Amino acid sequence: MEPMVHDLRSAFRFLDHFVNHEAAAGRIHGLSLEAMRGLVEVMGDPQRDIRSIHVTGTNGKGSVSAMASSLLTASGLKVGGYSSPHVGTVCERLTLGGEMISEESFIALMADLERYVSVAPQRPSYFELLTAAALIWFSNEAVEAAVVEVGLLGRYDATNVIDSEVSVVTNIGRDHTDGTGDWRRDIAMEKAGIIRPGCPLVLGETSIDLRDVFVAESPDPLLERGVDFGVRGIELAVGGQLLDLWTPAGDHDGIFLPVHGSHQADNAVVALTAVEAFLDAALGVDVVAEGFDSVAIPGRMEVVATEPLVVLDGAHNQQAAKALVATVPEVFGAVRRIVVIGLLGPREPEEFIDELVPLAPDLVITCTAPSPRALRADELARLAKQRGMATEAVADATDAVRLAVTVADEADLVLVTGTFYVLSSAREALTALGGSSPVGDFGELET
Repeated sequence: MEPMVHDLRSAFRFLDHFVNHEAAAGRIHGLSLEAMRGLVEVMGDPQRDIRSIHVTGTNGKGSVSAMASSLLTASGLKVGGYSSPHVGTVCERLTLGGEMISEESFIALMADLERYVSVAPQRPSYFELLTAAALIWFSNEAVEAAVVEVGLLGRYDATNVIDSEVSVVTNIGRDHTDGTGDWRRDIAMEKAGIIRPGCPLVLGETSIDLRDVFVAESPDPLLERGVDFGVRGIELAVGGQLLDLWTPAGDHDGIFLPVHGSHQADNAVVALTAVEAFLDAALGVDVVAEGFDSVAIPGRMEVVATEPLVVLDGAHNQQAAKALVATVPEVFGAVRRIVVIGLLGPREPEEFIDELVPLAPDLVITCTAPSPRALRADELARLAKQRGMATEAVADATDAVRLAVTVADEADLVLVTGTFYVLSSAREALTALGGSSPVGDFGELET
């Protein structure tokens, strides 16, 4: 058979031939690592060449992964990163030294995977294929540390073929569950599946009633937020915040973090503790300063344009929405707020919309995210109107963002939130409006 992959378009087309559970369902399928293990076996088990930090959690795992990668890079290591989902291009998921994989390297990886898939014992999914691509790329590039973010839960996630040296669980929240039974314990048990006996676990979850779930996996040591590490102080600063952190290795005071929100301070100390556990050493003042200063987290309180100010935040569930609503007034003050929302099922949209009420948006524009799992714009609008918000439903996500920007005054805040699929649409809309890629200044826009 003639090879399919020969350029970027054909590489993406090759990927699209595989079932994308992220887009289609959002639930565990098959409860097995058999297909993933079969794929990496025919590839020569590249995961065995990689020292890694494995990160899971309902919220914060993307931020922790980005921060840990940056700290490891500042420590002088060659660092690979694997994350999901992406905001703009799937290439964002694979990084080396904080830089996205090049188009040439991505094409070469997909060409390699095309050959491996043809002899694999089972057909992999889209996410399994991308995970395998990351592992073989890291092996080929001889990375000295990899930070690998779980896609879904943990125990049966494709990334769990790695034998990580440090495991991280940021928190436990109600996501990817119907909320019945003892759902918090059930989710904790799935996330605890990434823990390797005798290896460090950095536990950001602070619920005492779940502690035994993680202890049962025999980590050594078990490092707990509030017991072994934590945030002692937070001070607002221009472009971010100044943090006083403490870890098992010592104190780190006056650290500048160029992202906003107390939840990001929690993420920062989790990342710092994980990296120190991985290196089995305290990080120096200069390394910590450089590592945090260079952190960039797409889609998390990300300012992508001014006049009006446009902020993207992938707050895709109730817990993330609560953190977002607490952060916006703290950072941006009492400005007029226009919010664009798109959400995916099977989550409960009422809970998300309830969290927005204290934000008191002047206008809510709901949209249908570009995903088979999307909740309808008119249904989201109905829920927002029931809670007294001025609301308009615009089915197309790109059109919704265009409307928000064009009706906003220069001093207003346009907040685009919910699923990352809407954030991706926002980038398309902003590029078209501004004539260039964000960040940009729209100036005088014709409506």
